[in-house]
Amino acid sequence: MAEVTVAKTAGFCFGVDRAVKLSYEAAERYDNVYTLGPIIHNPDVVKDLESRGVRVIEDLDGVTERDTVIIRSHGVGPDVYRRLMESGARVVDATCPYVKKIHQIVAERSKAGNLILIAGDPEHPEVKGIVGYAENECHVFADAEEMMILLRKNCEKFKKSVAILSQTTYNVSKWEDCKSLAANVPGVTVYNTVCAATSRRQSEARALSLQNDVMVIVGGCNSSNTKKLYDICSENTRCYLVENAEGLSDIDFSHAGSAAISAGASTPAYIIKEVQKTMTEILTKEEEFNFEEAIEQTFKKIYTGKRVSGIVTAVNPTEVIVDIGTKQTGYIPQAELSSDPNVKPSDVVAVGDEIDVIVTKINDVEGIVYLSKKQVDAQKGFDDLKKAVEDGSTVSGVVTNVIKGGIIVVVSGMRVFVPASQTGVRADANLETLLKQTVNLKIIELNEQRKRAVGSIRRVAAEERAAKRAAFFENAVIGSTVVGEVKSITDYGVFVDVGGVDGLVRKADLTWARIRHPSEVVSVGDHIEVTIKDIDHESGKVSLVYKKQSDNPWDIFKANYELGQVVEAKIVSITNFGAFAQIIPGIDGLIHISQIADQRVNNVADFLSVGETVQAKITECDFEKKRVSLSIRALLTPAEQTEEPAAAEAEAEAAEEASAETEEAPAGEAAE
Repeated sequence: MAEVTVAKTAGFCFGVDRAVKLSYEAAERYDNVYTLGPIIHNPDVVKDLESRGVRVIEDLDGVTERDTVIIRSHGVGPDVYRRLMESGARVVDATCPYVKKIHQIVAERSKAGNLILIAGDPEHPEVKGIVGYAENECHVFADAEEMMILLRKNCEKFKKSVAILSQTTYNVSKWEDCKSLAANVPGVTVYNTVCAATSRRQSEARALSLQNDVMVIVGGCNSSNTKKLYDICSENTRCYLVENAEGLSDIDFSHAGSAAISAGASTPAYIIKEVQKTMTEILTKEEEFNFEEAIEQTFKKIYTGKRVSGIVTAVNPTEVIVDIGTKQTGYIPQAELSSDPNVKPSDVVAVGDEIDVIVTKINDVEGIVYLSKKQVDAQKGFDDLKKAVEDGSTVSGVVTNVIKGGIIVVVSGMRVFVPASQTGVRADANLETLLKQTVNLKIIELNEQRKRAVGSIRRVAAEERAAKRAAFFENAVIGSTVVGEVKSITDYGVFVDVGGVDGLVRKADLTWARIRHPSEVVSVGDHIEVTIKDIDHESGKVSLVYKKQSDNPWDIFKANYELGQVVEAKIVSITNFGAFAQIIPGIDGLIHISQIADQRVNNVADFLSVGETVQAKITECDFEKKRVSLSIRALLTPAEQTEEPAAAEAEAEAAEEASAETEEAPAGEAAE
């Protein structure tokens, strides 16, 4: 059978993977979703997104505030962002971070007066977007020869400073030529903007093309980076470009002893696997039927350690019986059926299933062969884990055991140890809560000799949180309302997880009422609705508000109370100069010592006590200073008899000023 090798970096790069994920998320969350141009140069992905309601548009004509527009990984120029803002449409920016970095460099160097030279295809959408950030002169060149013509014209004749960049998918070999020549020209700064993944992809493809009889490049026919892979490999061996497995039907592999596959950055993994599977089937010659061998197969010899196939003939509570085509009867003990000790045999196989097993023991005297399905699954599972390590993918499994120092998770029949520190469970919590739970994890260590693996649940959670955090800062808007979970409570406020980001609700922004500690309002684990007050993108800090403007006690007081109105108020504190009484929650009025009774008061506590409810008249309202004065005395004597001497009035005013100055400031405002 001819060998089919797949390049390690074949398929989605980081930027494309991010753009595709954002597109599928937008399809689930919004209506009227559009991508400005195909999200990637792959017809299969574009077609699948279209089936989910994501349509492709080539311009912004007709886009309104009811629409959602996705900017693809290639990026766009500033004029497109301006038009989107004017339309009012929701924007999902899937521009690759590496492309955004190029935008920033071009904008800065162009503003500084540099001539901008870009290596790439002037008709490529990424290049068009990059050019849009150049305020002054800018040129696109195809190769080193064109670059030198531009440099001689501008550097030698006009003595201009020049910044040279490339599109992220530019041919690495050509880029090295450009950098080598540009290094000898004064006044030139070269920025290495070829994507690292592109460099690795082209390097691997070139190496494979030198080692194999035939190369197949998988990707969209209109994909720039896919065409570059084809051009590179065609220099060394027979090379074919296909969009999917159907394109293999017209290729002659008859003289190929070895073959390899590489794929463009816009090619999904499942298409690469389909191409690999089909190529393997084509390259594998069918063995001629041999009658004698068929007869011998009926009486095939077995030995300990041999892998054989069989048909399940019976499933019992403690074992499974398998016909492996020999005179002996095959038995799989329950312990050798699965790595999960909690499953029943009937949960794993059924009568009539064809399964692969390994011979563990032969008893010719009794005519019994003991088999293990668990070992076969473990080998396959180990291969799956090995691949997960290579591509950094996430795997899932069921927690089957809690042991000293961690837990055991069965992944594809393979036992994976997850240390307690990597479970994501707090040190003081019980790991038993994870038993029988399905969890996602990353494989962080793999011992091929001992067939042992170590995983991390916490790392998956960290990546998910990082993705949520990036999405939050990309989409969050000051003034918008979000729902979050209270994660911790401090003296000065509350930290709320609003999606990968812990925002702070300061004590003053928690409630309108006067409180001693934030724990009087919320508890850890509460899900609360908060408003985004401020976002600091540089520091990553987010300020939130929990109290609602509609609950502002001063607005309520202003709407329902007026000067001269008689109210019921509850005494909440007593001072040397009077007492404070709560009119409504959040509004306390001062009853000055001179307004408590129609006689001289030396000790306020002789007349009033905390918790007592009194009738009082509103005698003053200062909404600017947020002060209210009350009088009990005004209800005890006629108004003309309640006038105090000037000295008493001065004393009252001074007492109120002192009270305002000594009121404790909210702890949240004093913090930080």
